Amino acid sequence: METESAICADSLTKIYRSGGADVVVFKNLSLRVSRDERLAIIGESGVGKSTLLHLLGGLDRPTSGSIQFDGRDIVSMNDQDLASFRNRQVAFVWQNPSLLADFTALENVMMPLLVRGQRPETAARYAEDRLREVGLKARALHRAGELSGGEQQRVALARALAAGPSVLLADEPTGSLDYKTGDMIAGLLRDLHSAHNLTSVFVTHNLSFASRCDRILELKNGALHPVSNAELQNARVIQDATRPGGTYV
Repeated sequence: METESAICADSLTKIYRSGGADVVVFKNLSLRVSRDERLAIIGESGVGKSTLLHLLGGLDRPTSGSIQFDGRDIVSMNDQDLASFRNRQVAFVWQNPSLLADFTALENVMMPLLVRGQRPETAARYAEDRLREVGLKARALHRAGELSGGEQQRVALARALAAGPSVLLADEPTGSLDYKTGDMIAGLLRDLHSAHNLTSVFVTHNLSFASRCDRILELKNGALHPVSNAELQNARVIQDATRPGGTYV
């Protein structure tokens, strides 16, 4: 494994069985993500972007191929070791924050720490620090169901980072937000990436968000293709023209 790469995926193949037939999502796909890199993966709906993210995070297993984090092959791990790896090393952020509506923001952020076995007092202190970092210390004791969509996504970010991960995987983190709130979340993701020395992989349809990342790859026809700034700019012009009120960010 190359020393500068935090994630190395080699010859990934994912095949589903559906309606008596095999559905090949991708075959022999390889990817390197450098340490501290912010990588955006774009592509049309249904091409397998979320599937790839699930594989990288150990939420699903490939039909074949290997995925290494700092030299550790997560594909060969048993379920218990893989669950421990996810809890300690990987942060997940989704389009839907999936918070527990009847629990407070603080309690939601504490959850991964409690799962790890930390004492409630310690978990609460770490959770308070993360909520302060996303600007929600004053909302710590409000139930998640009482928060706005943008506030809920910020709680989800705080929860994702509570356990001190090294890798952040985000699937459409601005997808359900209005463009101004989405722009704020995009900026917050950038700041948190730097503050926590993360390696980040974002799946997004948001081309303005993608353009802020260090590198952009498009998943198309089962393969990853580099996207140039000129190609992205042309696509953003079309996006601007087809979305009232400007680019969705």
